[in-house]
Amino acid sequence: MADSDVALDTFSPANRACVRRLLATSRERPDLSGYPQSKLGAVFILLYEEAGELRVLLTTRSKTLRTHPGQTALPGGRVDDTDASFIETAYREAHEEVGLPLSSPDIHTVAVLEPAISLYKIIVTPVVAILTRPSLLNELKAEESEVFCIFTHPLRAVLDPTIAKSEPLVDIGTEDWPYEVELHSTSDTVVPLLGNMKYRMHRFRSSASPIKGLTADLLIQTAKIAFGHSPTYEQYALGQLQTFKEISAFVTDGLIKVKESA
Repeated sequence: MADSDVALDTFSPANRACVRRLLATSRERPDLSGYPQSKLGAVFILLYEEAGELRVLLTTRSKTLRTHPGQTALPGGRVDDTDASFIETAYREAHEEVGLPLSSPDIHTVAVLEPAISLYKIIVTPVVAILTRPSLLNELKAEESEVFCIFTHPLRAVLDPTIAKSEPLVDIGTEDWPYEVELHSTSDTVVPLLGNMKYRMHRFRSSASPIKGLTADLLIQTAKIAFGHSPTYEQYALGQLQTFKEISAFVTDGLIKVKESA
């Protein structure tokens, strides 16, 4: 794992620019040291280039899991006692779920992005890395108790869903895309678990399960930074809180810091 001197010679000029924007991300990250470990998690956003397109590694969760069975996810999970950082959490979880090497000269950390809060009030920190040898993906193996399948998707398609038209997408009206729209479905709801906050759910059709919810939100956040522009659609519901600072200030129940509950 390396945070600098990233080998970009395998990337096209356009995708090198994307990686450099991620490397240059300077948004001040919140201090999460005061929150209970049980409320902290990390996900691994692994990007690589194929046919000139920047793609992201995804999984479909095992259909036997208690939470979110059969849903699309980024490799990741809660912080463990042995993790020294969110980067270690993300790499460890990716290793456990899909067999990604814990240390490889072909994988380079490029950014740790602003966290998000899940519907279960877990603070999830995205760790972005690039893969410079895509053939390594052929060596991955899903941990069957956690992962049903491994797949990839063009990162740019979460900003412009029409990009996914060239993908081998699942059929419309099936279990994997039970919506009438072709590529991108949204719905606005009020979320009681998050203090009745307004929330726009995004769903993107893929070659496997729908990319939706927090996974979609984190990929949109990553893509906006990487490509330097907003989505082709309206991202937020009217009045929806957008930043971690706004949401954490609004959603106090279940996110009380350790020092405040002592």
